Amino acid sequence: MNIRTIRLAALLVTVASPVLAHSGHETSGFAHPFTGLDHLLAMLGVGVWASLLAIKRPAAAYLVPVAFISMMLVGAAAGFAGIKLPLVEAAIVSSVLVLGALVMAAVRLPSAVAMAVVGLFAVFHGYAHAIEAPTSGTAVYIVGFVAATALLHVAGLGLGWVARRSRGDLALRALGGAVMAGGAFVLIAN
Repeated sequence: MNIRTIRLAALLVTVASPVLAHSGHETSGFAHPFTGLDHLLAMLGVGVWASLLAIKRPAAAYLVPVAFISMMLVGAAAGFAGIKLPLVEAAIVSSVLVLGALVMAAVRLPSAVAMAVVGLFAVFHGYAHAIEAPTSGTAVYIVGFVAATALLHVAGLGLGWVARRSRGDLALRALGGAVMAGGAFVLIAN
């Protein structure tokens, strides 16, 4: 692991709230993905993995993030409808670990399979957004968390692209390792 990767990991940890319970986001859907390290790393992880997949399948750069956002909205709808999903926090932490591992191992699944993988995890992320939503202003809250998620996906794509262009596949895989390490930190901290 090089010094840039270490700095990136330190930045990600610094930017995320030290409280993993997502406190203070109740009034801002946009803030929600930034208030927990698990959500932040998962969103970046989707973008980084999409950048890896786009090396062989350029359409994956937008198909994978769009699949995540679409299924996140399905999960949010379930939460707003009062449907109970089991093991939500475990699925969210697992998403960080799995996404990090997929990048670290340079797993290049077909786009449809990658979309299904991120879509499954997205349901749980969307559900978490919904059950932690304020009782009023739901539409603005939804637009906020969708916009923040898209922004983090784009940031992950950019990080992946820059890492690969500047240092090659090893740097891209190191980003996956940083995401996975962050997921392990969240797991231990909970």
